[in-house]
Amino acid sequence: MAKYQVIFFEKENGTAPAEEFINSLDVKMSAKIYRLLVMMSENGPELREPYSKHLDDGIFELRAKIGSNITRVLYFFFIGHRIIITNGFIKKTQKTPKTEIDKAKSYREEYKQRGGDQ
Repeated sequence: MAKYQVIFFEKENGTAPAEEFINSLDVKMSAKIYRLLVMMSENGPELREPYSKHLDDGIFELRAKIGSNITRVLYFFFIGHRIIITNGFIKKTQKTPKTEIDKAKSYREEYKQRGGDQ
């Protein structure tokens, strides 16, 4: 039974960047991410490396790897046992790009501005 509610962040125009990203991946990687989201809904902040890692200022990354393909999906925790999935990217460098972390932070800000309702 899921203890946490996993929610895809939606922009003002109704698009969900993380969901679109995950669905654009190949079937295996997409399935792996969705399995990780289920694990996250059951474990919340208890989910740690190698599956999840805190990056910066309350932004976390969900980590998936198949062969040499490394994919990351960023998220944050919100009041009421909610996990908000913000954005994702294919990892090409050692460090998570600051632009991706900043994007997650701005989506979090937008989510809060709207009162956490989606």
